Parts: sequence; C-alpha cells; structure tokens
Amino acid sequence: MRQLEGALRSYAWGSRTALAELSGRPSPSAHPEAELWLGAHPADPAHVIEDGATRSLRDVIDDAPTRELGDRCVATFGARLPFLLKVLASEEPLSLQAHPSADQAREGFAREEAAGIPVDSAERNYPDASHKPELVVALTRFEALAGFRDPHRSVRLLGALNVPELEPYVSLLAGQPDSGGLRALFTTWITLPPKALAALVPPVLDGCVAYLSRTEAGDLEFAQEARTALELSEWYPGDAGILASLLLNRVTLEPGQGLFLDAGNLHAYLHGTAVEIMANSDNVLRGGLTPKHVDVPELLRVLDFESVDVPVLTPIATENVREVGYQTPAPEFRLSRIDLDASGTETGATTFGPDGPQILLCTSGAAKVGCGSQSLMLERGTAAWISASDNEVHIQACAEHAQLFLAGVGAVDA
Repeated sequence: MRQLEGALRSYAWGSRTALAELSGRPSPSAHPEAELWLGAHPADPAHVIEDGATRSLRDVIDDAPTRELGDRCVATFGARLPFLLKVLASEEPLSLQAHPSADQAREGFAREEAAGIPVDSAERNYPDASHKPELVVALTRFEALAGFRDPHRSVRLLGALNVPELEPYVSLLAGQPDSGGLRALFTTWITLPPKALAALVPPVLDGCVAYLSRTEAGDLEFAQEARTALELSEWYPGDAGILASLLLNRVTLEPGQGLFLDAGNLHAYLHGTAVEIMANSDNVLRGGLTPKHVDVPELLRVLDFESVDVPVLTPIATENVREVGYQTPAPEFRLSRIDLDASGTETGATTFGPDGPQILLCTSGAAKVGCGSQSLMLERGTAAWISASDNEVHIQACAEHAQLFLAGVGAVDA
C-alpha cells in the first residue's frame, strides 16, 4: 500500500473551486480544474509516493505487473490497469459524446493506425483499442443528458414549444416514432448547413422562453429540458447540440446516486462534481457542444438510437456492513463507497481483503489506513494504491464522518 498522487487536468469546462477545495488548496484556483486522474493511463498517469520518492504508477506496474495487478487481472486484461478512476468537476457543459463498443474500438484503432494518423492528432477518433463504459457517482447534485428519450415524448416536447420552423422535424419523428426516426432527425440536425442552423436555432430558443413563461409557477412537463437548451445556447451559441439536447433524457443525480453509460449512449455531463470510473480508454466520438473535432459519419456509426429510460443507480449493500456498491456489467471495474463515523466504535472502522489492484480515495473527512506494517493518513482529496500482493486493509475514521470510494477490477473469471 502506497500513497497515490493524482494527475490534475485543466479544461475550459472545469471548476476553479471544486477540486481545489477537495484537496485543501487555495480556492479559487488560477485556472479551471476539470479532472483528477487516478490511474495508469499513458496520457497522464498518477504517481506512487514511497520512501520520499515519486514514480509513475504506470512504471510501477510495468516493472512488476503480476505483483501489482495479480494473476487473474493480467490473464484477462494483460499487463495494464484496466480501469481509470477520476474526480470530475464540471462548471460548464462537457461535449455531447458517445463511446464505441469493444469491437468498434478495435476496428477503428486498427483503421486509423493503418491510415497513419498520429495518436495525438486532433483528427484521431481512436487513440487506443478499448471500449469505454463508465460509471459516474455524484458528490454534489450532478446534471446530465443521457440516452435518447422515448420518441413519443420527444414529439410532445417539440410540439409544446409551438415553433413553426420545427414543424417539418416534428412531422419527421411523429411519422416514424422509433429508433429509425430518431436516427433520421438527429442526422438531419447534426448535418444542417450553418445558414440553415442559424435560421432554426433562434426560433427554437424563443419557443423555449415562451414555453417557460406560460405560467410563473406551473409544473410544466418539459421545463427542465427547455431550460437546458437555453443554458447550452449561452455556452455554445448556434451549436447543433442545442437541438440534439431536446431528444435526450435529462437526468439529475443527488449525492450518492450513480449513472452507468455503456457503448453508443449519447450523453453530456452538464454541471456538478462526481467520482467517475471507466475502462482505461480515451476513445470519444463527439457530437456537438465543443470546438473540437466532430466526425459525424463515425459518430453515427457507433450511436445507439434505441430510446432508453436511463436508470439512476442507488448503491446496494455488500457483505461489508460499512460498504455499499454500484452494480454495472463492466468487467474492467467496480466501485463501492465506504462511510465511517468516528463517534462510535462499531461504525468507525472497517476491513477489506486483497482483491486485485485497488485504489482507495477519500472524499470526505479523514481516515487512517493500515496494511501490514504500513499506515497512511488519507485526508479529503487523497488516495492510496493497493496492489494485488498487499495484505488485508484496515480503515479507521479520524473525523466525525469519513467517506471513501474503493475502485477495483470487476468480476473476472478465475
């Protein structure tokens, strides 16, 4: 067991306060801070601190993969950590995006390698050959768009805006209220020429304003969706993603709730702070709300247009009474939350055994973590690397309430 120092990533959509306050640094920070990466991704690996020396976690694993990852993990995923743990802090909306399936990622990576596109090129869609299922668990109220809404409800929403310019598009979806109709409408909007887009978006936004103003305190069915379109227009004026947002489920997570996103799910994180875990990949197909490269044909190839009711995940009890878990089908990762209360001896400590490579992150309070003869004090915003060869780990709360997240490898066949 060793202390793990995350890699801080700055993007324009990040927060100047959330990650700084999480780690006890001066707030606001000089620049927006978007993500804290805790893993061994080659683009920005975390660092292990041991005996005063600092080494890349990737190098630590490369030197002794079996010791650090365990036989089962290496046999299944090779000599690499299969998951990436993050803390994400969004002050502005992230891009509208989707991730490929495992087969699509392998094929796309091979295709771009054969074409000689540099891995770090802005035109590259597949910097690696892995899929990227992901789970996000809210630390604060967390807002997102995720998956296509039932097309019948989207027809009602678009009709409720009462925008004459939208009528041809409403008719298109009303005439085919299924995945085919969603594909046709989304494709039409995302490929509109700039002149046509400039003519359509303003009246749609006017329709959103009018819809929200029909009653001062009325419980309008699509009020949240209309507000979201208006908010997106402030960050990305004239972007086709504003229109696309009207076809997606609007999701609000309260602290402790989770959202799992599989391949092909069009989504955008809008605002909030969360713990995020994913397969160790950086494959992203963008669809709008971004100045970055948007490859429309490739995005359409990976998107799943089946409408879904995105389930909000609530944690479930585990064998450890102080630990609750978030169930997903992803074999690359699992995530659980540990809550300890130092005010009582029965609720202030817990123990877990070795189970492959694990990362323990403290998000609230403080806790003393012991493993054999080693011990670490984990304060808010700090983490520990626990290798497959480490012994049983004991956690003791050192604050009135300590909250930690434990990340590891998912179900791996022996």
